[in-house]
Amino acid sequence: MGVEIPAWIERLPKAELHLHLEGTADPETALELAHRNGARGETLESVRARYAYRDFLGFLKTFKWVSELLRQPADYAFLLRRLLRRLAEQNVLYAEVTLSAGVVLWKRQELDAVFVALREAYEKARKEFLVEIVWIFDAVRNLGPEHVLDVARRTVSWKDAGVVAFGIGGDEQQGPPELFREAFDLVRENGLHVTVHAGETAGPESIWGALRVLGAERIGHGLAAFHDAELMAYLAEKQLPLEVCLTSNLRTGALRQQTGQEELAAHPVREYCRRGLRVTLSTDDPGLFETSLSAECAQALAVGLTREDLVGTVETSFASAFCPPAQRAALRARFKENLASLPA
Repeated sequence: MGVEIPAWIERLPKAELHLHLEGTADPETALELAHRNGARGETLESVRARYAYRDFLGFLKTFKWVSELLRQPADYAFLLRRLLRRLAEQNVLYAEVTLSAGVVLWKRQELDAVFVALREAYEKARKEFLVEIVWIFDAVRNLGPEHVLDVARRTVSWKDAGVVAFGIGGDEQQGPPELFREAFDLVRENGLHVTVHAGETAGPESIWGALRVLGAERIGHGLAAFHDAELMAYLAEKQLPLEVCLTSNLRTGALRQQTGQEELAAHPVREYCRRGLRVTLSTDDPGLFETSLSAECAQALAVGLTREDLVGTVETSFASAFCPPAQRAALRARFKENLASLPA
């Protein structure tokens, strides 16, 4: 992953808020899925070649290919168990896992059957791995308003079974927020939380739309916010959390698109912290980006955050969680209890 991870970061209790289940499949896992579903011609080298993209379109193609390897509910359960093990190894206490429900439907799979398999897999594994998770259902904006509304309705149907929020991803350029007002009104009226991918490959107007039109409580990425001083001030004043994904922004080319530079040192995360924005750190698609939450924390130090800044982002992740208030309070208490025992 290209960065040394200090021992104290490995032991730091963590929470992750922006994590796509399908994107947790690293090349080895993708190869295993391919072979178990009959794609015997794939090799580790051919899979790694698929992971060697340089722009956002290339990333979306790889994400689509990986998603198509998930053909049965059991495949999703397999991927979840592997994810839970990796989270536990990093001392992640809590994660909000996004299921690309829109992609499941696009593949003409039974969303209910997939989610039942995931719930059952979690119940079997939770005592072994001790990671608390809740779910976010995600729609694909470039599949259009009717698709997004359909996913929103299905999200509402599972709101009492561990699904706490609704989100939207995909190509911002093909799906401005204004197209999806009805879907987001529906989920908010039904008591679900809202997070929106915005300002990743589009400009500040995408973030404004997510906030003003869709009622976003958190912003996925928010990379473009630094272009707009008024938006920066608004985010700081309202303390609206940003789900910052450093390696993701580098690997998809979003950082290059927004800043004109290809080094993580150009990422505005340090400026966001300095301006008092509410920053959290996540991996986005750790398997596709060859990263981990511990590595993202180390990368944040490498681009200029202090240890105090970094600990603050982790605490902010716990504080910004969409889980019930009692669960959130208990998690924050565990975080603070463990913080004092960390090595220097």
